Amino acid sequence: MKAKKNPKTGLYDLQYYYKDWQGVRKQSTKRGFKTKHEAEKWLNEFLMSQQGNLNMNFESFAELYKRDVKNRIRENTWRTKEYIIDLKITPYFKNKKMCDIKSVDVIAWQNELLGYKTKEGKPYSPTYLKTIHNQLSSIFNHAKRYYGLKTNPAAIAGSIGKKEAQEMQ
Repeated sequence: MKAKKNPKTGLYDLQYYYKDWQGVRKQSTKRGFKTKHEAEKWLNEFLMSQQGNLNMNFESFAELYKRDVKNRIRENTWRTKEYIIDLKITPYFKNKKMCDIKSVDVIAWQNELLGYKTKEGKPYSPTYLKTIHNQLSSIFNHAKRYYGLKTNPAAIAGSIGKKEAQEMQ
């Protein structure tokens, strides 16, 4: 399970064992890491995701969430979820461990969303803010329901935005 430098490419390769979802021990190889540290970090995150360990960072859990949910919802709904996860949520929580994210972190993220202005100087609409927050809450609910997260910090922090849109003028 150590990273070894490939003399032909100059990049690091990993050869490792893991147990799949059925408990069968499998061997695999991952190639093309620039540094040994990068290879070992990837392996650590991969093994935690296989075990459902919430010491993984948010970005890794978001990928696990995507794998779990993608085939259960309609394609259009999935595209919306993926866009929100990739552009509005993951950049903020990317390197935080799932088990270390607290409600104060969610409140700070909400404040950043509330303060955001587009190029035209307009803030996000209240219904869009609610949609973004609901997606974050959905990720934490998934972690709570299937992976043993104790509490949903997004639910504790409370929602932002409005459910109903204002009538068009």
